[in-house]
Amino acid sequence: MCATCGCSEGAKATVEGQHQHGHSHEHGTDGHVHGDGHVHDHVHEHGPRTETVSLEAAVLQKNDVLPERNRPWLPGRNVLPLNLVSSPGSGKTALLERTIREKGGGRSISVIEGDQRTSLDAERIRATGARSVQVNTGTGCHLEADMVWDALRALRPPADSVVMIENVGNLVCPALFDLGEAAKVAILSVTEGEDKPLKYPHMFQAARLVLVNKIDLLPHLDVSLERCLGYAREVNPEAELLPVSVKTGEGLDRWYTWLERAFSWQVPRF
Repeated sequence: MCATCGCSEGAKATVEGQHQHGHSHEHGTDGHVHGDGHVHDHVHEHGPRTETVSLEAAVLQKNDVLPERNRPWLPGRNVLPLNLVSSPGSGKTALLERTIREKGGGRSISVIEGDQRTSLDAERIRATGARSVQVNTGTGCHLEADMVWDALRALRPPADSVVMIENVGNLVCPALFDLGEAAKVAILSVTEGEDKPLKYPHMFQAARLVLVNKIDLLPHLDVSLERCLGYAREVNPEAELLPVSVKTGEGLDRWYTWLERAFSWQVPRF
């Protein structure tokens, strides 16, 4: 169960994606791990298929250990994992669609989609030409490290790429669960109101970057962007704040620059 709200007690998650084939032997990737640390990759491609994995949801304390199993996947491959968190309807999927179309040619972007039900978002991502794996959490309100582990094995991100983990829409529980990401990126829509950083401080404290989306709608709203940014700074003075409009493209150049800068951090980890 979720140690925060009990939402996933007895819940199961399904991981659905395209299983790829071919035979390769790599260090630091999926496969059979031997005592000397050597990992043999075994990938078998017979075209797309749906893979369903039943997972028992872990309590928060157990989840603290599980990211350490995920982290050996990516060292040496220069893959940047980012955990995108927000309320439902903030524009996470639309942000990913536009980012993939405008930046995907320069660096491969693949996506782990988290929702309670449906594969609608994964299908939207695949329509851009990017690889995507859908994780359905059932009654769970957040992704957990176990779910990401199975999704990674299905996704198989290439070297020198970005893995975007689009978490379940929720401003509470995802703040507390470490998936092994390099950073949490919080997306806040101005249509949600300017006070969300104060009402949900744990999420914004956990974020390294806050994207304030849908600023094109500000003329039609009784919302102050300045107050919204001020509240976010009050909660987390260290976070970088970027006002953007996914619809018009305003501010997205700064988001793309941030993504490239992220590769200059210490080796990304899972």
